[in-house]
Amino acid sequence: MAHHHGWLSLKQAATALAELQIKDGSVPEEANHPVAAELIEAITAAITALAPYFPHDGEYLHLLVDDFTKWLAQGLGVPDFLDSLLAFCPQDHRVNGLGHLVVFPMYTQNGSTSRLVEAVLVETLWPEFISELEAGDYSNKLFVPLRFIDFTPGYNSNSAVLFPESVAVRETPAFTWGAIFQDREAARFRRVVREAAQVTRLELPADALELLENQELTQETFIMWDLIHDRTHMRGDLPFDPFMIKQRMPYFLYSLEELRCDLTAYRESVAVEADEEASPEARKHAKLVQYAVIFDRIFRFAITGSRVRNYDGLGGQLLFAWLHQHHVLHWTDTKLSIDWAEVPAVVIALGHEIEELYWRSIDRPKVAHWLAAYQLVSATLTPHPASLWAKGPDALPLTAPLREMTDAVMDDEFPHSMFYEALNKKMRDVIESTAGITGTSAA
Repeated sequence: MAHHHGWLSLKQAATALAELQIKDGSVPEEANHPVAAELIEAITAAITALAPYFPHDGEYLHLLVDDFTKWLAQGLGVPDFLDSLLAFCPQDHRVNGLGHLVVFPMYTQNGSTSRLVEAVLVETLWPEFISELEAGDYSNKLFVPLRFIDFTPGYNSNSAVLFPESVAVRETPAFTWGAIFQDREAARFRRVVREAAQVTRLELPADALELLENQELTQETFIMWDLIHDRTHMRGDLPFDPFMIKQRMPYFLYSLEELRCDLTAYRESVAVEADEEASPEARKHAKLVQYAVIFDRIFRFAITGSRVRNYDGLGGQLLFAWLHQHHVLHWTDTKLSIDWAEVPAVVIALGHEIEELYWRSIDRPKVAHWLAAYQLVSATLTPHPASLWAKGPDALPLTAPLREMTDAVMDDEFPHSMFYEALNKKMRDVIESTAGITGTSAA
């Protein structure tokens, strides 16, 4: 399909149309409207030509043509693709190898923040052992694992997700699915961890080495990790809503929520590995998830992206420091080593710390919860010496609007340790090289 003339025409027209759009997705310059009309005609013709290859998405693709046509007829203002978005239901067709053609005006997380027209050819990944897990204790009807076939420039980036929230619509619907590009996650993991192990002289166990050598195995491992991670966001003793949607709050709270979900995936993988009733494939991948969570967190998350409120980076730093301070991770004689037999208990203990924080949160005022969360992080990671938060509650505007407390958090509240400063310098080029990577382009 990546070489089909219909796809190539669609990709070219969508890329050209995006160059005429502004941040909200509109095409404001009337002088560009004739060209935009020609490009939209090419896009809709290509969608119609490609639709027979995707009969399971027939209604969506029909409405997609309608939405493009209405957008053009209404003057190319802010696009509204709600009708076609509601008809796109990839969660209903989780069949291994099944393809989808996805075209929307949308932003791409960690890619473009503008709602430009993007087109993506994808293939569903649904291994049999994942079906087994999802049908049992790890039900997650919203989770859709994918791999890239081809894409427009918005996905030639670090974006590894496809979320309906990113699409330009007239009103916010109830979101019913979320897709993750497992091939990109696996490919960048393999490249980064391979380099990090060499830089730190870390001797990897044989099964961890297999992850670095086998793209398909790593993809399947990330599917299991994300299946459990994704469902965890709305499960457990939560502080009402751990994300407090559309509410600004200190970024270390997001760090703890994302880390909680990863540590839950780790803990559950330990349980699956020990479950003699689970299939051999599930048990094998459960062990690999444990390596993936630790290595991706401490080697990639911690040094990826800017130091401006980098909540995923902070979570990676916290996990590394926790392992080190509990004496299962060692940096001795400029060589990294890990006591793997002792690691599970230590990692699970950090998860319990966050869960205890959450359990107590419903009995605490919000400010008290924020302070307790900061205390949890700062007990392991050293804050910036100039931090107001590090000086304690007496230094903070506790009676002011909550935004002032949030503003008092430094952009880099918990700076890199000397270890990470050195590692970042050695790893920067490799980290940057993973932008746009896919399973087929990975070295």
